[in-house]
Amino acid sequence: MDELAHIPAGYGYVKLLDYRLNPEHPPLVKMISALPLAFMHLNFPTDSAAWQEDVNGQWAVGAQFLYGSGNDADKIIQWARVGPMILTLILIAFVYFWSRKLIGPRWALLPTLFTAFSPTILAHGHYVTTDVGAALGVIVSLYFFVKFLANRSNGLDTFDRLSASKLTARKNLVFAGLAFGFAQLLKFSAVILIPYFLILIAIWWGMNKPRGWRSARHLLRSTILIFLIGFLLIYPFYFATTLNYPIEKQASDTEFILSSFADGPAPAGEMCKPMRCVAEFNIWMANNPVLRPFAEYMLGILMVVQRSAGGNTAYFLGEVSASGSPLYFPAVYLMKEALPILILMFLALVYALYRGTKRARPGLPEVAMMLFILLYAIYSITSPLNIGVRHLLPIMPLIYILTASGLKSLANLTKSDFVRLGMMGGAGILVLWFLVSVGRAYPHYLPYFNEAIGTDNGWRYVTDSNYDWGQDLKRLKTFTDENGVQKIAVDYFGGGNPAYYLGDASTPLSTGKAVLWQSAKGSPKENGIEWLAVSVGFLQNAKGDLDGKYTRMPQDEYRWLTNYEHPYARAGKSIFIYKLR
Repeated sequence: MDELAHIPAGYGYVKLLDYRLNPEHPPLVKMISALPLAFMHLNFPTDSAAWQEDVNGQWAVGAQFLYGSGNDADKIIQWARVGPMILTLILIAFVYFWSRKLIGPRWALLPTLFTAFSPTILAHGHYVTTDVGAALGVIVSLYFFVKFLANRSNGLDTFDRLSASKLTARKNLVFAGLAFGFAQLLKFSAVILIPYFLILIAIWWGMNKPRGWRSARHLLRSTILIFLIGFLLIYPFYFATTLNYPIEKQASDTEFILSSFADGPAPAGEMCKPMRCVAEFNIWMANNPVLRPFAEYMLGILMVVQRSAGGNTAYFLGEVSASGSPLYFPAVYLMKEALPILILMFLALVYALYRGTKRARPGLPEVAMMLFILLYAIYSITSPLNIGVRHLLPIMPLIYILTASGLKSLANLTKSDFVRLGMMGGAGILVLWFLVSVGRAYPHYLPYFNEAIGTDNGWRYVTDSNYDWGQDLKRLKTFTDENGVQKIAVDYFGGGNPAYYLGDASTPLSTGKAVLWQSAKGSPKENGIEWLAVSVGFLQNAKGDLDGKYTRMPQDEYRWLTNYEHPYARAGKSIFIYKLR
């Protein structure tokens, strides 16, 4: 779904140096995705009203660029996905790199394996979205910040003991700052690293108890310098991508997007509310030739804040709601994470609690990972923006590393070779189960649900990017070709274009197959169309119970489809196909 906005936005950044599309996400993943496209001869709709006049006309420009400008959409999408796949491979390699330092080369293979074959990462690791990029940015930033702190432990910590020389300390500080900026360029949720770093240095202080407040002040100044280095790294990326974004349009776009932020501008003569003052400052910066790159970055953060506050209408456990649920992310994670990994996580957690009763102190890296998982989990659970397990990707590699670390400690707990061999054999069986489960799910990793639910049944519990993100449109074309379907009504959720792949059948003289449909149009059978394809997310949003705040018109509830209890077939997993008799 989101690729329809991200791909044209990245092309606009790299080829046109213009940031008017998709400001609510940082540029780096989109720019990397667009690099191959910059060397292709493509038609981009710069003369369209969506590009010239609309405010953030990302969806319309995306539809025109991919499907309405004479370009080969499949070729564009295929090449754009090369960048995210490379980032995913880097993430896998970095998990091994850090794990190897913590638990050794053999045990490091376990979290690396879990990361590489995680159904969630396999699903989202090749899409032009920011989710896997966020995971990479977080783990790289955590590693270098922990390394920066460990350098100050004077041998009290077991992680990567380094010389306390000024040169090494300065090098670690610079790397930590660059890694922090790298994370900010990948996902705006990485802003959580700011309070996280401050809390972590307080914990480090308590763990190591260095002498004197002078050292504490120096550490705090160094951390602030890390933030400054990171934000300085952000500037050139936004400077380059706003060069051809007319300052007048940037200013007017910013003002329009933030017009309702924090209840809008204060009445004349009154002081603005604190958050509204931030928005007004952002609008002022957008008019400044020097500061407008930072204004575009800040606009993205404010858009994320605004969207998070508004929530996202979604189907979850039989109910359609826009206010979110604190059960959403814990429940979805337990349903979509592979069962063998959950079992191994449970064993590692039990051992960690046991070790805690013995007052065994974990190392700084383990503390850093556990703290980030806790803070990010609290942020996710309390947010009304419930749009998919993919938003937990930044903590999943950390969970895998901690699980492997706990299992290694558990295996070393016993002195009996026989018991240790039995434990290793049991873990090996679970790993084999995991690989078999992942292999059986191919190629349906996005709608994957573990054996407790079953991939075929996942849609009964939750949809959106957990199950139905538009990934099966070309499979619908395959079904129509193989079954001799001449015309089909299509109610499709996703970034693809049914008419592009199936042909447009909306006009009497057309030779295509697809007629765009929706519940309010009634049964296609009354229009001589005996086939109907509906994205299951639309069906669940139409039929699920309402939470009392969300309203729905009766004509949008697919009541006329109740006579057909089961679909005739499915395109992939997410598009239900009905034969109307």
